[in-house]
Amino acid sequence: MALDERLLEILACPKCKGELEYREDEDSLLCHACRLRYRIEDDIPIMLIDEAESF
Repeated sequence: MALDERLLEILACPKCKGELEYREDEDSLLCHACRLRYRIEDDIPIMLIDEAESF
């Protein structure tokens, strides 16, 4: 199930407050400025900086 478009419009990177790219096939949100990947579990974005992965 894809994330709601309204949610995607308001989500921002918690570190730099920049835009996020939604990767539905990877179940993740990417911040290109910080080079961080935030995973999505059970349709819930995990927006904790300590839980993000570098890419």
